Amino acid sequence: MSGVLIINADDWGMDQASTDRALACVQRGAVSSVSAMVLMEDSERAAARAREHGVDCGLHLNLTAAFTGPAVSSRLQEQQRRIRSFLRSHALAPALYHPGLAGCFAAVVQAQLEAFERAYGEPPRRIDGHHHMHLCANVRMQRLLPAGTIVRRNFSFTAGEKNWLNRWYRRRQDAHLTRRYRTADYFFSLPPMDPARLRRICCLAETAAVEMETHPVRDEEYRFLMREETGIRVARGYLLAG
Repeated sequence: MSGVLIINADDWGMDQASTDRALACVQRGAVSSVSAMVLMEDSERAAARAREHGVDCGLHLNLTAAFTGPAVSSRLQEQQRRIRSFLRSHALAPALYHPGLAGCFAAVVQAQLEAFERAYGEPPRRIDGHHHMHLCANVRMQRLLPAGTIVRRNFSFTAGEKNWLNRWYRRRQDAHLTRRYRTADYFFSLPPMDPARLRRICCLAETAAVEMETHPVRDEEYRFLMREETGIRVARGYLLAG
C-alpha cells in the first residue's frame, strides 16, 4: 500500500483551549484528524464544531481524567474514580488485570461509546486513549472495544531507545491488537521536533501508514504546527488502506 502520515490531535473536547487550538491546526492543514473526549466540559461544543467544519473525529477513551461534563451521573463518576485510583496506583497497574473492577471498566467504556454516538451521530470508527489507557489490561482482556475498529498501537521504538523487555512487551501487545482491530504500522509522538528525527519518520511514511500524536494546547507543539512551512506532508483525514 502507499504510505501516509497522519497527525492526530488528542484531547478534542477536553476544554475550550484544547478544542480551539486543534481546530486551528486542522484548518491550517497541519493536523489530519482529532480524538474526541466525551463527558467533558467542552465535549458538546466540540462535537458541534466538528460537524460544522467536517473534522475527522475518533474517540479518545478517558479512564484517567475526571469527567467534567455537566450531566455525568454520580454513579458513573464513582466508577471512573475507582478506575483512576487503580491505574494511578503503580507504574505497572495498567498491565495488570483487576477482576474486581471489571464491571466498572465495562460501564465506563460503554458510557463513552454511547456518548460519542449521541454527539457525533455514529459509533467511533477509531479509538485511542487518554494517557494510552485504551491498552490497559482490563480493556484488552474484557474486549471492550468493538472488533474491527481502528485502534492506536503502542509507540514505535528502535533498538536502543527502550530496553529489550519493554520492546518485546509492546510488540507482543501490538500483535494481539492486529488480530481483532486495525492499526497503523507505526506510531510516534510529535515531540521532540528534531529535524533529523522528523525526516526519518517522514521516510517511513513513504511506504507505511504512520500515525503521529500531538497536543496543540501545548505551546511548543502549536507553534510548530502553525509555522508557515513545517516540511511535513500530512494526510487530510485519518486514512488507512483497506
